[in-house]
Amino acid sequence: MVKVYIILACYIIFPILIIEAFKRWTIVQKIGTVVLAYAVGIIASLCGVFEFATPEIATSFGKMQSMMMNVAVPLAIPLMLFNCDFKLWTKALPKTAWALVGGLVAILISVISGYFIFRMHIPDAANVSGMMTGIYTGGTMNFTALGNALQVDKTVISIVLAFEMVITTPYIFFLLGGGYKIFRKLLPYKDITHKGRMDEDVVETNDVENYRGMFEKKNFWGMMKGLGLSIIFLAVGAGLALLITGTLNELVVILTITTLSIIASFFKKVRELPKTFELGMFFILIFSVIVASMFDIHSVNGGSLYIGGFVLWIIGVSVGLHLLLCRVAKVSGDLFCVCQVGLLCSPPFVPPIAGAMKNKKVLISGIVVGLVGYAIGTYLGALLAWVLG
Repeated sequence: MVKVYIILACYIIFPILIIEAFKRWTIVQKIGTVVLAYAVGIIASLCGVFEFATPEIATSFGKMQSMMMNVAVPLAIPLMLFNCDFKLWTKALPKTAWALVGGLVAILISVISGYFIFRMHIPDAANVSGMMTGIYTGGTMNFTALGNALQVDKTVISIVLAFEMVITTPYIFFLLGGGYKIFRKLLPYKDITHKGRMDEDVVETNDVENYRGMFEKKNFWGMMKGLGLSIIFLAVGAGLALLITGTLNELVVILTITTLSIIASFFKKVRELPKTFELGMFFILIFSVIVASMFDIHSVNGGSLYIGGFVLWIIGVSVGLHLLLCRVAKVSGDLFCVCQVGLLCSPPFVPPIAGAMKNKKVLISGIVVGLVGYAIGTYLGALLAWVLG
């Protein structure tokens, strides 16, 4: 059992090390913390770290794994939403609004069409489609919340995440390496900011994954208040689920937590709690390492490759269709790139892309689009899974 406790401790230690590396090295900032967390978990799995002497120990370890996963995501959701100023959306440009709506439409069309193409080859295809909608309109937070709520098999979740990482990561590097220049040529339109300019102070203070100073006294206690509020929301969600369904229905819990968190974010005192987004990302990194560590290379067979095809279809079709819709609305190439990344890859990936393009003006638009995606991704995914199912 000593090995079990060491591994469980590593599930917490590795995210801390990833965060420290992110603070120190530019290459880690470009790769992204979530991608690194997936990589650490998969590498550990491939190295046979999770092989145990007896089935009893393996079963006990599996229960502890599940407990950590089931706690990490419900705590992460409020923490990541508290700092979101959704009032920014009311100030967003019409072009940004079009880029968001166009992106959502493109993703829904790609997921629904992919469902009908691959449904005979993918287990629990309707719920997997719901999860894919969650991750590509919001992020890992929405994906994991939906996976838990829809009770998708953990092996399927780990396979989907593995293919998602393998396919999405090259796309990110393509954009960072200058791929955005192609979209500039395809969308040769100018950025328009509010009354001619975007306040750079707003841009600077709305960056994401700024882990510096998390444990300084001035930030720590505010961060703990946010954690306490998250625990209260989790308790309310659990109580409501028991009242409505008689069980701890995870879909009711997740939707309750998300709704309460969005409402709380409209209160200035909650929105100004320091470093809650980063603490939420820490819990997401814990989840990411755990779920990636459940990846079993032996589960990758002819059947699972259809999941890879489904992921590739969603990304390819959604990017192409989103590009077409943005061309109709004359959205600029740079705005398209940050909005595309904000939806497909989540807000933490937006600043590196904006930095590579050397265009701060579109940074806030990309982050706002990603935050709106965080807010609605779980609802859209749950609704689509219900409709297709």
